[in-house]
Amino acid sequence: MKNFLFILLAAVVGGLAALGGAQYLGLNEQVKYVEVAATPASNFANFAEPSNTVNVNPAPSAGFATAADKALPAVVHIKASKQAQGFGGQGPGLNQIPESLRDLFGNPDFGQGGPGGEMPLQQGSGSGVIISADGYIATNNHVVDGAEDLQVVLNDQRTYDAEVIGTDPTTDIALIKIKETNLPTVQFADSDKLKIGEWVVAVGNPFSLTSTVTAGIVSAKGRSIDIVRRTGGELAIESFIQTDAVVNPGNSGGALVDINGDLVGINTAISSPTGVFAGYSFAVPSAIVKKVVTDLREFGVVQRGLLGARIMELNTARAEEQGLQRDNGVLVSEVTENSAAEEAGLREGDVITGVDGVVTLRNSELLEQLGRHRPGDVVTIEFERDGKARTASAKLRNANGTTEVVRPEPAPESVSELGAEFVDLDKATAEKYQVAGGVTVADLNNGLLSEQTRIRPGFVITKVDERSVKSIADFQKVIGQANGAVSLEGFYPNAPDRIVRYGIVK
Repeated sequence: MKNFLFILLAAVVGGLAALGGAQYLGLNEQVKYVEVAATPASNFANFAEPSNTVNVNPAPSAGFATAADKALPAVVHIKASKQAQGFGGQGPGLNQIPESLRDLFGNPDFGQGGPGGEMPLQQGSGSGVIISADGYIATNNHVVDGAEDLQVVLNDQRTYDAEVIGTDPTTDIALIKIKETNLPTVQFADSDKLKIGEWVVAVGNPFSLTSTVTAGIVSAKGRSIDIVRRTGGELAIESFIQTDAVVNPGNSGGALVDINGDLVGINTAISSPTGVFAGYSFAVPSAIVKKVVTDLREFGVVQRGLLGARIMELNTARAEEQGLQRDNGVLVSEVTENSAAEEAGLREGDVITGVDGVVTLRNSELLEQLGRHRPGDVVTIEFERDGKARTASAKLRNANGTTEVVRPEPAPESVSELGAEFVDLDKATAEKYQVAGGVTVADLNNGLLSEQTRIRPGFVITKVDERSVKSIADFQKVIGQANGAVSLEGFYPNAPDRIVRYGIVK
């Protein structure tokens, strides 16, 4: 017993001595950074001399709390009722993108279809960011695309119906609005100044768990993963911020902020073989988001300044094949007639290396810089020709080849009376279903289709009165000539082999 008491007394005395020593040395204070003495350099003549010290910065726990406090009130939960099967064939639904890449729209419940191949509505969960006190909210296009009903739940649990102001499939950004004032907002940061290795915080609603915060670092910038191109086509801009902050389905449209709580991106996709977080997530940079939502608010559509050239990203093999003296940059493979590129004097074989002083050695970087401009804007293109550096001024144009602002065109009366919104069936989806083309019913309002039929969003129209329609232009022409009883023939994406017919009377 005496031995036991002696051992216990010795342990207590030793602990107090250690604690006192630690206090004396200041080891209980918060560490700002740790200076680590450099390892002596080896005697290799070709090795650079190391610095004397290395600063090791710990995770800024206080910074995370600051970021969360600022961003959480401005991040909302979005509930969208829409088609389950690929959401009506539009947007990067979970069944339409590579297994290794997933969008973040939480929609765990997929229906089995109803009469005539119709799909019941399913409710999905996403996120959004309040960008103005009067109710404008930025989110992803695939969160709201094809939705028949949108509800926004604020951080304080107030719930509102929302309307879509505009969408941009080429960047996967959308702008919606609720009727409220004096709302908390998030401030935009300059995503161009964001550096690889910096801490970032993701705020959203994964798995419908509202107001969730995770942290990570910027793993890469200017990343292209071919997820937006599936719906945005050749004009798609993919220049993602890649991070290792944990995000999951439901985070779509949520905020990626710096440690100051300012917006650097909109969370959009993850790299995952399972559909849940497996290491990397991707966000649209705030510089692109700001430009897109500004256009949508002001014009209803995005104003894209186009160069008018086909491009290819250079690598060593392609450079050798083309006989070029450099193996990085963006190769001009074709110049469109009467385009900004032709007017600027660009030629096939030129290698673009920068725009307005910003280095653009990858396609994604070039498209991002051009995508920030409107038709009529003048940009300076840095390029090489025959190994010599050159510059040229290009006045960007719109898709119609002019420098005018693009405005939404009102639908012809023959189409507007149907009470629906239509989009062209994209090429990839048409090939998947082995059809020459078609028109997808993207949304339904009050009109002939909702009054006289049970048609649902997502229905792909391939024929009108037995006449094939491959595009909206075809559809407008044929429907405009039809009178009396009109038949619409097509299919639903969940049952592409089953032909469905609807009849209306004009």
